[in-house]
Amino acid sequence: MASTEMTTTQDTLKTMPESGYPTFDRPPPNYFRVHFYLRLLLLASAVSALVVLVTSKETKVIAVIPEPTGAMQITRDAKFNYTPALIYLLVALAVTSLYSFKTMLFSRSVMSRPVPSAKIFFSLILLDLIMASIMASAVGTAGGVGYLGLKGNTHTNWTKFCNIYGKFCRYIAASIIVSLVASIILVLLVVLSAYSLYKRSH
Repeated sequence: MASTEMTTTQDTLKTMPESGYPTFDRPPPNYFRVHFYLRLLLLASAVSALVVLVTSKETKVIAVIPEPTGAMQITRDAKFNYTPALIYLLVALAVTSLYSFKTMLFSRSVMSRPVPSAKIFFSLILLDLIMASIMASAVGTAGGVGYLGLKGNTHTNWTKFCNIYGKFCRYIAASIIVSLVASIILVLLVVLSAYSLYKRSH
């Protein structure tokens, strides 16, 4: 009897593929279809935020010096490239757009295949974490500049300017909000990859 059970166990081990689960069990679910749609949404949000940020520009005529004949007027522009924090956000969005496009194509290619190896999941988790960190830091930096533009800072005598450049500030605010959405999507992708790895090992 013991010899028969040992033979059955050995036969079962021989039928186990390299993926780590026996052939008589159902393979772990493939969530790369969800990956694909999340990365498509990530691409759309990153590109949208990038376009809004690049097109944020406003010109105002400002009266600065009173004269006997009237106030002297000068023209001043507000552009995103005048602020290093917004340039950083621009670079982060460009990198995220390229990254989301490439990983979206990868997700599409493995969507209908068996579950990939654990190395692929680890790589995706690491890369998504790096991109989420970059986006989060860029959004936080740009948000700080936007807050100063909206409220100013009386302690350092930094005056607000959104009361003058209203359209410019609205564009910047919209870009920051959509960039925040992109950051949240990256976090969701990390969670999804971690869950897929968990289901693969169990």
